Amino acid sequence: MPLTMNREVFITAAVTGSGSTQDRSPHVPRSPKEIADSAIACAKAGAAVVHCHVRDPETGTPSRDLKLYRELTDRVREAEVDVVLNLTAGMGGDIVFGSTDAPFPVAEGTDMVGAEERVAHVAECLPEICTLDCGTMNFAEADYVMTNTPGMLRAMGAMMTELGVKPEIEAFDTGHLWFAKELVKEGVLDSPALVQLCMGVPWGAPNDLNTFMAMVNNVPDEWCFSAFSLGRDQMAYVAAAVLAGGNVRVGLEDNLWLDKGVLATNEQLVTRAKTVIEGMGARVIGPDEVRANLGLTKRAPV
Repeated sequence: MPLTMNREVFITAAVTGSGSTQDRSPHVPRSPKEIADSAIACAKAGAAVVHCHVRDPETGTPSRDLKLYRELTDRVREAEVDVVLNLTAGMGGDIVFGSTDAPFPVAEGTDMVGAEERVAHVAECLPEICTLDCGTMNFAEADYVMTNTPGMLRAMGAMMTELGVKPEIEAFDTGHLWFAKELVKEGVLDSPALVQLCMGVPWGAPNDLNTFMAMVNNVPDEWCFSAFSLGRDQMAYVAAAVLAGGNVRVGLEDNLWLDKGVLATNEQLVTRAKTVIEGMGARVIGPDEVRANLGLTKRAPV
């Protein structure tokens, strides 16, 4: 199908993630204050949406602590700059099996909890957007399985819809989009839906352009999508996403580098993405336009 370039693009900054990047760059934020400060800097640089995880402030390891999410949310909402807050709901679905000869009992690193606990921080903080990883897949990092069963996704999606929080469907392969469309068909999620196409994450959809366009072509026309890829391909996918009619995501969750041998900050990655987008003749839109496009309601500080 012919490409229709997006002329009104929003940038999502994924500022910290839950991967083992905390000791690979001094710029990966750990504490709620550091994460909030980085998110605010991204908003000032042009990001309309900030996608946030929380980490243990001492070790940098990923966390589901409600107090950390509460502090992060309050700091972002009390900032002098406006931005749409997007919290992860991807944690609590990790299974690390034992050896190939004795997979059970499961190994250290397993974090598998129920649907209500997985969205407890969403209910507590009521972000405008939260993520919904729409499938189960193998992950290369730490040899674990990201586990999202159909029943779990139906339960979590229904809770998000009831809370009035817009799910961002994270699709790591075409089958995830297939199930996302089923959730909309069943009325679990509202239409038009919001999708993040996650490219190059081992072992999901590879980041070649043929696979990317297969993902794009599986997104219904009325839905809104963004896309990203990992590492050195991050900026290339800024251009690819815009050309394919989508929006973009950058940040240290997905890529630590600004140039070869030069570690990036989140703000620098947003600034470069904005330069790429505007250089293509598109306009970077702000949080108010994103809210209008996606039907979001801005929430005041608690």
